[in-house]
This record gives sequence, structure tokens and C-alpha cells, in this order.
Amino acid sequence: MREAVRLDGVAGVGPDLQELLVAVARGDEAAFARVYDAVAGPVLGLVRSVLRDPAQSEEVAQEVLVEVWQTATRFQASRGSAMTWVMTLAHRRAVDRVRSAQASSDREHKAALLEHTPAFDEVAEQVESRLEREQVRRCMRTLTELQRQSVTLAYYQGFTYREVAELLAAPLGTVKTRLRDGLIRLRDCLGVSA
Repeated sequence: MREAVRLDGVAGVGPDLQELLVAVARGDEAAFARVYDAVAGPVLGLVRSVLRDPAQSEEVAQEVLVEVWQTATRFQASRGSAMTWVMTLAHRRAVDRVRSAQASSDREHKAALLEHTPAFDEVAEQVESRLEREQVRRCMRTLTELQRQSVTLAYYQGFTYREVAELLAAPLGTVKTRLRDGLIRLRDCLGVSA
């Protein structure tokens, strides 16, 4: 079945779209004008259905028609109709534009996240951590021996209050009281608000 080229809604007399593409491949500008008239509307419609943005759709449709002019030699009638070939070019170009826009949006989003990420200063972090450890050691020296042992066993070595009492051979109530008193002294020494 031959594809009739329509101009102004009337079936064109003369070569079909496939024959026109062969002529375009030889550089025939008049043949391209007829191909343009035949496919511009459907190409724009397809591209607009993919992109949904009228301005970008017109731009992509124009790119497709330029591609038809430049690559008409690649058309092979044995692989499908001329209109199918043109519409495949249009669909691919439209999908490429969507992917490009998405990739650009993703890059901008990542860049924005990087701008809002505070810079990490490893040296300052290490200095601050070391100063805090020194302050805790200084404050631990202000505790009584039983308070220091109780806090060390319970909070640095992970023993329960009952296990601390057994290890120190002290009554559970005494250990709890020494822990509470020791933690209050540490809090006050470190300047931590309650």
C-alpha cells in the first residue's frame, strides 16, 4: 500500500512518502518540502504527547525534521514505512529530551544538597573530642574512690548496678547512692544543665 502525501487535506498526486525520502537522500530540497508538509503535524503531535511542553515540543519537532533531512539516506523501506521511520526518530528524540531534563534536574538537586551540607572539619572534631575527654578525666578525679569506681564500672564497662555492688563488695543501696552523687558531681563539673 502506498502512502499518499497530503497537501491541504487533498491526496497528493505524485510520489509517496517513501519515494520522497529517497529523493531527500539525494539532496532534493523540493522533495524535503513535501516530506516536511506531510510529517510536521504528526511529528509535533507525537512529541507534544511525550513532552507536554509546547515550546520544547516545537524545538524537538524541528530537530527531528532536521534529522530527517540529514539522515534520509538511513531510511530502509524493507524495515518499515517512511512514516514509521520518521515517527520513530521523533519518539526517540522526545524521550531523549525527557531523560536529559531529568538528568539535569537530578544534578541540580544533588548540587543543592551539597551546598546545604555543612563542611566537616575532621581536625576541629578531633580537637573538640580530645578536649571533652580531658575535661571528663579532670572531673572524674574530683570524685571519691567509690564514686569513681562505680561510675567507671557502670558507665564505661557496662555492668549493672547489682554487678557493680558485687564487684565492689558494697551494698546495692550504697552503690546506687554513690553513683547518683557521682553523676551529679560530674554534671556540675562539666557544666551540663539538668
